[in-house]
Amino acid sequence: MYYIGIDIGGMSIKAGLTDEKGNILAKESIVTKPDNPYAETVKDIAALCEKLLASAGIDKSQLKAVGMGIPGTINSKKGIITYSNNIRFENVPIVKEFQKYLDVPTFIGNDANCAALGEVVFGMGKGYKDAIFITLGTGVGSGIILDGKIFEGKDGAGAEAGHIGIRIGGIRCTCGKKGCWESYASASALVKQTKKAMDRHPESLMHKIAEEDGKISGRTAFKAARAGDKAGLYVVNRYVKYVSEGLLSLVNLFRPEILLIGGGVSNEGDYFIKKLQAQVTRYSYGGKRNPYVKVLKASLLNDAGILGAVALCL
Repeated sequence: MYYIGIDIGGMSIKAGLTDEKGNILAKESIVTKPDNPYAETVKDIAALCEKLLASAGIDKSQLKAVGMGIPGTINSKKGIITYSNNIRFENVPIVKEFQKYLDVPTFIGNDANCAALGEVVFGMGKGYKDAIFITLGTGVGSGIILDGKIFEGKDGAGAEAGHIGIRIGGIRCTCGKKGCWESYASASALVKQTKKAMDRHPESLMHKIAEEDGKISGRTAFKAARAGDKAGLYVVNRYVKYVSEGLLSLVNLFRPEILLIGGGVSNEGDYFIKKLQAQVTRYSYGGKRNPYVKVLKASLLNDAGILGAVALCL
């Protein structure tokens, strides 16, 4: 039997056809049209699934289920998107609407929750029952797996770790509150921190790196730090502390077996991950007296959403 995993994002909607072991057999994608009425978007998603099946030569009767990872507050039990600002959906009965076109069992979940589940079922978190997945991108996404199951909170509105407060009266977050973890630990925040440091340090190697790359990015400070630039190293170490502050809160609340780090910044690899590990090991409650929490880079990368949606079906 086969499954389709759908990763709905603000820029694109990706779909993958897999077997029950998570092997991706075919992939298709379309551009997200946030201004479209929801019924049109759902129709487009169904057509995407039909195209995927056709390209792989798979009959509908062989499709066992469809899973969807969607940004925002997702009521998985009722099959409803309660609210998603990225695709401008509110109280959308997406499962009911989708099944008008493709009458198969359909499961939905928050995209970060799905990515976390995907890592536990198919990726770096395989074999762990308690895992937390953090993605450092435009914002800070989070997925929490406890005893092998997604923790969603009431009506799917929980597990928004990006909005843990780490500084009273701090930077205003896009959610309207000040001092959210996301405002300090996202890749977007890292770029702002890098720009400020470059303004203060015209002698920094970061200027040359940004010029060569054609822009200031999340990699600018890391490249400079690796080359021994003091200003770059300051930015990196401070950013590590910001990321660690939220991770420590999660560890002290849930004490998972593993923390998985995804998003563009995770591509800095061991140089970044080992610094996070040191902070978590040293400063989590009880230190080395309590169970060790591993910090690892997530492994599914761009397929995390698709495979996470498939994991919902399983």
